[in-house]
Parts: sequence; C-alpha cells; structure tokens
Amino acid sequence: MRLRPLLVIPLVVLLCAACARDAETPLAEEQATAVDATGSVTISAHEAGAAALSWQRPRVELAEADDIAQARERAGEALDAGDLYEGEDAAIPLYLALLERDPDDRDARRGLDAARTRLIALGDDALAQSGDDPDALRNAHRVAAVARDVWPQDEQTQGYLQRLDRADHLWELNRLAEADLAQDRLGESGEGALPKLREALELAPGQPRAMQNLAAVESALIRRAEAAAASGDFDSAGQWLEHAAVLRPDIDTVPDARERIARMRTLRIARLRDQGVAALAGEDGIAQARAHLAELLRIAEPGDPAAVDLRERIDLAVHYGLFRPGQVFTDALGSGGRGPRMVVIPHGAFTMGAPESEPGSTDAERPQRNIRFDRGFAMAVTEVTVGEYRRFVNATGYQTRSARRGFSMVYDERSGNFVRRSNVDWRHDHLGAPAADTAPVLHASAVDAAAYADWLSQQSGQRYRLPSEAEFEYALRAGTDTAFAWGDGRDVPAGVGNLTGSEDRSPSGRQWSNAFAGYGDGYWGPAPVASFVANRWGVHDLAGNVSEWVADCWHENYRRAPADATPWVNPGCRTHVIRGGSWASAPEQARSAWRAPAQRDTTNARLGFRVVRDL
Repeated sequence: MRLRPLLVIPLVVLLCAACARDAETPLAEEQATAVDATGSVTISAHEAGAAALSWQRPRVELAEADDIAQARERAGEALDAGDLYEGEDAAIPLYLALLERDPDDRDARRGLDAARTRLIALGDDALAQSGDDPDALRNAHRVAAVARDVWPQDEQTQGYLQRLDRADHLWELNRLAEADLAQDRLGESGEGALPKLREALELAPGQPRAMQNLAAVESALIRRAEAAAASGDFDSAGQWLEHAAVLRPDIDTVPDARERIARMRTLRIARLRDQGVAALAGEDGIAQARAHLAELLRIAEPGDPAAVDLRERIDLAVHYGLFRPGQVFTDALGSGGRGPRMVVIPHGAFTMGAPESEPGSTDAERPQRNIRFDRGFAMAVTEVTVGEYRRFVNATGYQTRSARRGFSMVYDERSGNFVRRSNVDWRHDHLGAPAADTAPVLHASAVDAAAYADWLSQQSGQRYRLPSEAEFEYALRAGTDTAFAWGDGRDVPAGVGNLTGSEDRSPSGRQWSNAFAGYGDGYWGPAPVASFVANRWGVHDLAGNVSEWVADCWHENYRRAPADATPWVNPGCRTHVIRGGSWASAPEQARSAWRAPAQRDTTNARLGFRVVRDL
C-alpha cells in the first residue's frame, strides 16, 4: 500500500493563545490588532511538534464614502466568487472593515454571516476529503484559523472545530497505525496498528483510510499465515488466519486464504508422502521415511490417507523392503531373462516342531520352540524346474554331482524299488528318462542346489540361498498349527498335492502299501510344478511332489538350536536336512514338522529343492 505524505495538526494548537487573539478581546479590538498588510493564513511548523495555524487578517483602509460603497460592492463580488479570506479584496476582510467603520451596517453584517456560512461549508468540504489528503486537512485548518479569529464563540465555529478535532485525531491514529504497519507491528496481541484502527473506526465507522489500513493489516496477517504454511507450521498459519478473520468478516479474503493454505497443506502432505516413499529405496531409508512421516503427522488431520499410506509403506519396508506380503515377482538376471517366480512370505511367528502327542512324530522334531520372523522373506513359488536349472548349467558349465559320477537313484517300475542307474543326472526324470522343463529338477545334491542359489545371487545382485528349516516349516504351515498343512487328520482334501494316495496307480498297476486312504492325485512320480493348489501364502508343493534340501546341517533334535530362523550350520558338516513329503513318501512324512537327514552328496528321484531370497 502506498502511503500519502502525512500532516499532523492537533486541535490544541488552534485553541491556544497563538491563534492571534484572546477569547475575551472585543471584536473591534481584534480587528484593529489582527489586520496585516499582506493578509494570509500561516503555518509555523516545528520539526519536533505539530504545525500551528493562525490567520493574519489583511488590513483594509476605508477613508472616504466612495471607498465604503466600492468595498461593499467588492465584498459581494468576492462572496459570490468564493474568495472569502485571502487578501484585502476577500469578502471577510472587507465585511470586517465595513463593520469596523460602522458596526450597525446591516448589509455588511448580513454579508459577513453569509461569508461565515460559506466558510464553514468550505471547511466541511475539506474535512470530507481530509482522511487521506494532507492538503485538504491543511485547508480545513486554514478555515478553522479564520473562523476561530472572527467568530470564536459562534456555535457553527465550535461545531466545526469539534469536527476538525475528530479529523485530526483520525489522521493521527491512521498515521501511527501506518507507522506500525511499516514496522510489522500489527497489534493482534494488543500493541500496534489494530487498536489504533479500531479506535479510528469507532470515531468514524467506515472511514476509507482506516478501512484501507485495516485491509493492510488483514493482508499482513494472511501473509504471515502463508509464510508459516510455507515453512510447514500450519498451526501458526491457522492462528494468524483466526486473527485476520475478525477484521473484515463480510469479505471473502480470509476464506480464500484458508482455501489456498488448505491446498498448501494438501500439497505438502503429498510431497512428504512421496519423499518418504522415495527415501525407502535409499540408504538409511526407513529412518528418513519415518522422519518424513513424523512431519506429515504433525500437519495432517488424524486418519489422513497419505499418512496411513506412508505408515503402511514404512511398516512394509521394515518387514519386506520394497515388497508387500503375497507379492509375486522375478528378478532380472545379468545374463538375460529372469529368475524364478518368488512370493513374499509374511513376517510373523509360529511354533516349530511337533508336540509329543502328534501321531508319527519323533524326538528329532522336538523340543518345540517359538520362532519369530521380524522380517519377511521371499520363497520360490515352486521347486526349481529342469528348465530353470538348465539355464544355470548352460550359463556356467557347472557339473552336478550326479553328472560327474555318472549315476543317480531312480524308480524302477518292474521292481517297485529305487535303484542306481547310470547316465542319470539333473536332465532326467524319476525313471531316468529325459525330463520336461516344467518338471522339478531331480538328481541334484545339496551342493548342486547351493551352487544354483549362488549363481542367482551373482546374476541378480540379490541374496538367494536355500531356506532354513525354520523358514521351510513356517511357509509350509502358512499359519496353521496342525499336524498336516490341511489339518490333523489323514482325510486329505482333493487336489491338495502330489502325495501317496490309495487311489494312485503306477503304469503297471502298482499301489502304495502305506498311503492316504481314499486319496488319488493322478501322478505316479513327480508332477509338473504348480499342478496342485498353492497354500494360503501362494506356495506350491511344500508338503508333496518332491522332498527338498534346506540349508541346515542335521542335528538329532532342536536342543541348542538357534533362537531365530537362521540355519543351524556346522562348518564342514556332511549331513544336511531334507524337508517336505514327496510323491513316494509315507503319509507321516507329509506332516509339517517332519524332517530327515541325508548326506549332502545324495541324489535321487524323490529329492529336489527351491530357493529363498532375502528382502
């Protein structure tokens, strides 16, 4: 706002003895002592105080009768022209001179009365413009000086002086308020522009200059609110808007500002949410994301969707990195193509092992222990397939144990037993014939399985490995605590997996002597991976199809086992653990807690593996 030059002329100056005469001095004596040859209204300004105005009455000489007639004519013309007091040819000095010569001159008295009326009207016109016009206020003071000199006790003069006093006070209040505004002293707490402007508007409701200054205070408060919002301090922004809202409640300025600041809040919340999400992918990302969340929560309303989303993402990152539980993904491999399909296993806790009361259980599955997963992990959706293993061998030239020694164990249909057969390796099925790429890879040792996981790690830049016993059982149970993944009984739901069922038949018509009664799955031998329903966590064939290598070394029981889910490994151990039932396993071997030892170089037609990946 551009402020006009200020003129301060307090009324007390007009009422002091410096106004050229004492109130008790007779009119004639005043006329004699106040006339000046040049005649003017003068302003004596003191730099440290207010200006003082006085009117020096022009001296008019009327010697002859002709002069009187001419003076009366000149006075009438001046009155008609509005030339009231400046110079010896002005109406008021002429009428005063005529009355001084003849106090009973009625024409002069009537003319002087008319001049007074015109003068007060002129002063009121100046007062009407004096709110922000210093020249108008100066003119109003000139009128006051004349009226005070000529008609000090007149009711019109006194009324006019009161109106001038109010105009002076309004001017001073506005001037002081503007000075406060220039120093950003708004007065919302009681000291500054606002109290002065309120006083001004009590004196003159709606006075334009005071209203303009009030709008300036409102604008300054809104600027403070917007600056606070820009720095993220929306509480202070709201307080500044509350102060501004009471100033001009009928104007839409503050509601508009509220909408702007609400948009600023929304944008800042969205930006903090995006910054938090982006931070999760970087170093020390969770700590940074939590800092963004704390700032977001400070400015957001309870239950804000962005805050809920970022909190969930941080929780997910704590437990799953950049993934979500149940998410299926593959990693790109450096040599081209993608790795096996992985599913994110949710974090949580379970009781590992079997109770003594569980039929078919052994002491190797005890003592039960509680395992907690503070972080999820990814597990291959299926066993590693022949096709997936082929890519590894083709890329590396790796020689498996069975390929190096030239044989493995296969199923012999004629005898119904497992026998050693030459020239069988990972490329072959349970019978020793070439295997389909969709079949689970067989005839791979624990070392061969670990080599594949190491290759995936090198190719993807992620850590792939064999699962620990705890991870395997946790994923197999998938939240259950029963003997089997489907329950405690041997009544197996249809399609649950490739298990030994009484309804299964080999190509030559053989049956299992120890099988799940009333169950048949249509396979005598491993089925293509994912031929049966996945468990509730999206993993196929953990309880059946083929048994699987895990990373742990064999121990006779769980005493002194790790308290967490890490593999229990002894350097140089040659006996590892296998987990999960197979197409040719006894029913009790399909239990969730079942475990068995195997030499790490073992290869056969019932044993495969799958991988897990750290998140």
